[in-house]
Amino acid sequence: MTQPLALIIEDELDLSGIFIAALKSAGFKTEALFDGATALLYLETHETPPDLIVLDLHLPNVSGDELLQFIGNDDRYRNTRVMLVTADRHLGDMIRQDADLLLLKPISVVQMKTLAIRLLRTPEVV
Repeated sequence: MTQPLALIIEDELDLSGIFIAALKSAGFKTEALFDGATALLYLETHETPPDLIVLDLHLPNVSGDELLQFIGNDDRYRNTRVMLVTADRHLGDMIRQDADLLLLKPISVVQMKTLAIRLLRTPEVV
């Protein structure tokens, strides 16, 4: 079985590093992007979608909620699980129905690892 791929879209380098460490320890390959415009270009051009996207909502250049809309409207991402991470409870609550999971910062390594594994094991709701 191949390693699942997690795409981390987070502009805070320290948090991105924590997410990478947590997901690698859970058996994921990881790629990290640090701004919304770069993430949008990646999402538009990569043919093979990641298994999991960890998405911050407050990103430079293109916001996380815009990226979430793009992901939801592109059939290539229909099997990709999306984990929102934010400190903005209000915005998170407004768009949580468009993602598989909403986590409020701060997030621990153990929490990220455990929830990522559960997300990939959970059958999709059709």
